[in-house]
Amino acid sequence: MAGGQPTAAAFLVAELRRARIRRAWSQEELARAVNYSPSMVSAVELGQQPPTSKYLDLFDKALDTGGIFGRMLTDLVALDKAQVWQRGWRAILAESWALRWFEPLHVPGLLQTEAYARAVFESDPLLDPGEIERRLADRLNSQQVLYAERSPRIAAVLDESVLRRRVGGRKVMREQVLHLVRLAGEHPHLRIQVVPTSAEEYPGLNGPFILASLAGGVEVAFLGGQIGGQELDGAADLMRLQRTWEATLAVAQPPQESIELLKELAETWS
Repeated sequence: MAGGQPTAAAFLVAELRRARIRRAWSQEELARAVNYSPSMVSAVELGQQPPTSKYLDLFDKALDTGGIFGRMLTDLVALDKAQVWQRGWRAILAESWALRWFEPLHVPGLLQTEAYARAVFESDPLLDPGEIERRLADRLNSQQVLYAERSPRIAAVLDESVLRRRVGGRKVMREQVLHLVRLAGEHPHLRIQVVPTSAEEYPGLNGPFILASLAGGVEVAFLGGQIGGQELDGAADLMRLQRTWEATLAVAQPPQESIELLKELAETWS
């Protein structure tokens, strides 16, 4: 997505997933039909890997679409000069030197425990067991960036309601909150802040977002969604989200006070 408008590439990715769901196929069933790995199918649907013309040709044949997706690639996506393919979250993560991450719904993926992440994925009735395991493995693998030699500077702000919503049971929640306390103390490049429930309405409550600073002075935003994610790089969109970030920081507890709040919240889950 560029300038707040959906790209042809993003539309194609969404339609591929819709076509599979209309056929009532799982990602494994589609993978067998097109002779690709399930992980490739998942990466395409998440916008992490652009489908090749070969992939789309096999997709069209498997679903008997009359070649519509191949034509979308050559006739629409190829003409989209704004942004042909989304970088995808994993590419953004790999290229970033700084991340500003706000979450009013869940603990940020990079900071989730395995049990918490599993509970999040298992809550989606559309995900079969195989897809849950693949997404879980991908999430845990992405967390290695925290321990990389050149890990990005991460400022994570969570709404307190995230830490009070039960996900996976009391034990899972206690371990998750204590995990945040440990991470905040162990990683010099990680800052965690919490917006207390005492704060009044603030702009961040409109939804989660990530502001990423990439090499070469490139700035990009990533919005999570029910189907993959959306990338924004338009100046107006970035300015709006930067102002939302600043307004959110203004109502968040300072880092040390946030850690004390996290410790108190962990005790409520004991």
